[in-house]
Amino acid sequence: MSDQNPLPPNTSPAVPARILGVETSCDETAAAVVENGRVIISNVVASQVDLHAQYGGIFPEVASRQHIRAIYPVIEQALQQAHMKLSDVDAIAVTRGPGLPGSLVVGVNAAKGLALGSGLPLVGINHLEAHLYSAWLHLPEAEPPALPQFPLVALIVSGGHTELVLMTDHGAYQRLGATQDDAAGEAFDKVARLLGLGYPGGPAIQQAAQGGNPLAFNFPRAWLEDSWNFSFSGLKTAVLREVRRLEQVSNPLPTADLAASFQAAVTDVLVSKTMRAVQKYEARAILVGGGVSANQDLRQSMQMRASVPLYIPPLWLCTDNAAMIAGAGYHRYIRGQRDPLDMDVLPNWPISEI
Repeated sequence: MSDQNPLPPNTSPAVPARILGVETSCDETAAAVVENGRVIISNVVASQVDLHAQYGGIFPEVASRQHIRAIYPVIEQALQQAHMKLSDVDAIAVTRGPGLPGSLVVGVNAAKGLALGSGLPLVGINHLEAHLYSAWLHLPEAEPPALPQFPLVALIVSGGHTELVLMTDHGAYQRLGATQDDAAGEAFDKVARLLGLGYPGGPAIQQAAQGGNPLAFNFPRAWLEDSWNFSFSGLKTAVLREVRRLEQVSNPLPTADLAASFQAAVTDVLVSKTMRAVQKYEARAILVGGGVSANQDLRQSMQMRASVPLYIPPLWLCTDNAAMIAGAGYHRYIRGQRDPLDMDVLPNWPISEI
């Protein structure tokens, strides 16, 4: 945690800094160099998706072993792509949490070693906060996206998290609600497995749903009245029961219709709650981040229903990457955050306690 004061609202700090970001919260080993919190100089991701596909999900022990093998080559590649040496960056930002403990330890220990050997400052980053800063990033040759205006409502949707957050300034967050059971991405994975669509579930469901009717099945929406929280376990169970019923009367299953109807139910709840929060808190922008934000149905629904500017990162920045860690690290670094070399990982670190 940092006791630094937030930046003045709606400003883009003019402090020049190059940040090396390191990310190992789950199954992606990543490193990147970002300049001034916005410009991606390099971005390297070593994915383990094919390795874990055989298990139908993330196998934590396998993930941590792969991180150990990949971490230093990935960091070296990121520096090479940026045409820099470690001495050319101003700080090292690393994911401290939340995430898988064994995976987090690999990245944090690597970052500590680099910081100790180089004398560079070490900045521990919350992975959820970093997803939000994907909206600030762009490639050197690309037109910089407009700066999101505060206050904004942020929806973070991934395999492990579904959170609705009010962001009133850089580093200032109020968690409005979160999932009470399965995260949205976890529900996608489980339903994809149930329908025999493979892993990861998000892309598999989206592809299957393209030829389906989203109104074919009236799957439930858990609105949890008077709450900003989410719940997807009941929806998952409803799909299971419908599949078991259809298996008795239909061969083959109407997989496209099932996938489309499930996807529509998830999207409806995510978008509706986000829009209600925008209205209640008079937000000036909407920000959507995390792996599930790559879902085309979610992106289109958000665009159709948004009453204020909408910021969703390009697909390659939706999933876990180190550019977003470096982007968030920049804002923490210029505010004076410096973490000690005995910094520990925080596998359950909520964004509200940064």
